[in-house]
Amino acid sequence: MSRINTNVASMIGQRVLGANRTSLDTSLERLSTGLRINRGKDDPAGLIASQNLRAEKAALNAAIGNAQRADQVVNIAEGGLNEISSLLTELQSLVTGTANTAGLSREEKEANQLQIDSILQTIDRVASSTSFQGARLLNGNLDYRTSGVAGVVNSFRVNGAKLQFNGKADVNVVVTGSAAVGGYVLSFGSANINLGGPGATDGSNSRFIIEIGGAKGSRELSFASGTSVSTIRDTINSFSDVTGVKAVLSGGSGVRVISTAYGSDQFVSLKVSNDGGISGAGGIYSLSAGNQSRAGAVASTFANATNKITATGRDVRATINGILATTRGTTARINTDFLDVELDLKFDTAQTSAARLGAVNAFTITGGGADYQLAGRVDIAGKVSIGVADVAVRAMGQTVSDFIASPGGAAAARTFYLADLGAGSTLNVVDGNLTIAQSVVDKAIRDVSAQRGRLGAFQKNNIGATMRNLSIAVENTSAAESSIRDADFAAETASLTRNQILVSSATQVLQLANTQPQSALQLLG
Repeated sequence: MSRINTNVASMIGQRVLGANRTSLDTSLERLSTGLRINRGKDDPAGLIASQNLRAEKAALNAAIGNAQRADQVVNIAEGGLNEISSLLTELQSLVTGTANTAGLSREEKEANQLQIDSILQTIDRVASSTSFQGARLLNGNLDYRTSGVAGVVNSFRVNGAKLQFNGKADVNVVVTGSAAVGGYVLSFGSANINLGGPGATDGSNSRFIIEIGGAKGSRELSFASGTSVSTIRDTINSFSDVTGVKAVLSGGSGVRVISTAYGSDQFVSLKVSNDGGISGAGGIYSLSAGNQSRAGAVASTFANATNKITATGRDVRATINGILATTRGTTARINTDFLDVELDLKFDTAQTSAARLGAVNAFTITGGGADYQLAGRVDIAGKVSIGVADVAVRAMGQTVSDFIASPGGAAAARTFYLADLGAGSTLNVVDGNLTIAQSVVDKAIRDVSAQRGRLGAFQKNNIGATMRNLSIAVENTSAAESSIRDADFAAETASLTRNQILVSSATQVLQLANTQPQSALQLLG
């Protein structure tokens, strides 16, 4: 058949040529952009997946930037703390050197005090000037703010806390077992010890000799007949710094000998080398389990205490916000992803066990701290928080110690800080208490070292590990996004060659189809 009004072959050729040109254009576009998916119609599902992966990759790259910024902040804080640590070491040397009273003139002591004052001022200056983009790092600006501190909390430290969106977190403590000191009650039956018994006049039994030991050391003490229990107390207390044992009167005829601190690493040991034939009712009593200010059961007679007897203290047992705490003495601590806090609880040996146990709303964290977003998703799980304590001299070295305000006065517990080493203060090196001064400096050194350790662990583990993990995540996310969206050049070049051939062939065929109707002219003659 020969028809000229409708050239079906030409229409077929045009359609096929158009389809081939479209395929050729697609191949050219993919090869020029390097992408398999350039618009939604190329692969709707693949476009959605690749866009989600691109968003995740952008968030991960931002988190890497956050981690790098956090590392820089910690580096600056560490530099300031390192300098303060060096100053505290020099301060320790000055305190120890000035204690050599027999070899120093007052002028030399005053010169040392000038150096100490200069060191204290420099510490304050470093604490107030160490900053990152104007934000102070070591003056307590990055420490946590708290309110509602309960009376049973002696001191506390918030090292890290992930606060909820309201910016608050309650710290609740449940004490399930009280802390205790180690100790005994020495009962002599009267206000003055009465030594007698067989052989009292030969000199061998005329003295009461007892060895008292504690966590720091031991001393052997000897008392003559007629010595008052108050003198025995004072003699024991004069060696407290080297024994770790102190004494208080128990009634009018006894002395309660207890460890200077609470905990399972504290103890009191007694060994009576010679009871001096002591007469009268008395002996060695354990402390009452329910009230450690009183005597409990009989532990031994003086005569039978020739073999050493020992009473050990006890650590507090507690949970903090439902987490079993690690304890030592009166201190309880938890370290979780959401809360890192340490509390020192007050325990009075005069309290009953029932009064020491139970639930306590210790305090409320109301804000503060340094928060870093170290994950691509912004939520509390991806946030890391750390507190940086104030290292000014008024805040460091907190030490509670017995202090005698005047000669012959009674000892009273006072809290001291590094600032108390300044000229004219209680712990100055010219005429102050150097024993307590050294304890304060020791505590300050431990505080700064602990803070540097925490920042170092944060930098190494939290920041370092996070950066490595995020980098791997970016690599894997990029690979996944590439496999979906990027063009395969080997396949696309093969497709391009095929489409070029098909377009050329379809063009030739269309030309033939367009010339085919001309054969009808032959029928017209």
